[in-house]
Amino acid sequence: MSEASEIERPRSRPLRAGIIAAVVALVLDQASKLWLLYVFDIGRHGAVRVTPFFDLVLAWNVGISFGWFQSDHFLAQIVLTAVKAIAVIVLALWMAWSKTMLATIALGLIIGGAIGNAIDRFAYGAVVDFALLHVEIAGKTYNWYVFNVADVAIVAGVAALLYDSLLGVPAAKAP
Repeated sequence: MSEASEIERPRSRPLRAGIIAAVVALVLDQASKLWLLYVFDIGRHGAVRVTPFFDLVLAWNVGISFGWFQSDHFLAQIVLTAVKAIAVIVLALWMAWSKTMLATIALGLIIGGAIGNAIDRFAYGAVVDFALLHVEIAGKTYNWYVFNVADVAIVAGVAALLYDSLLGVPAAKAP
């Protein structure tokens, strides 16, 4: 076996894990949305209480994260899709060069989530959001933003990247 092959082989494991994380996030996201839209038919049911703090609802998000910059104008949708495509490319390059397993998986989660939401934007003109967390305190209800599995993957990926960069194992120093 050549020296180059030995050097490349260990690198393929973390990259493979990142790709698997992206695919799993994407598949879970799209499967949950398709099930809610076409099997459960969430649009017909309206809000469905699952637990005292969690409801299934249908929200079409034409903005970006957390519903910011809402616009259903065609040009705005094109710009958001282009920005997302550029971000996915940059994240994929970062993932390919990532040095830690945690960072590689985190980047895969972000990529899978971004692609999942981009598929919605392309297919429906908006992102399908359906999960609503809420709490009632002293008779007043406090709601979180409506979100989906892709959003969870993105947030988990960002949290893991922060952990890895701030508290993760420091890189070995060169002699």
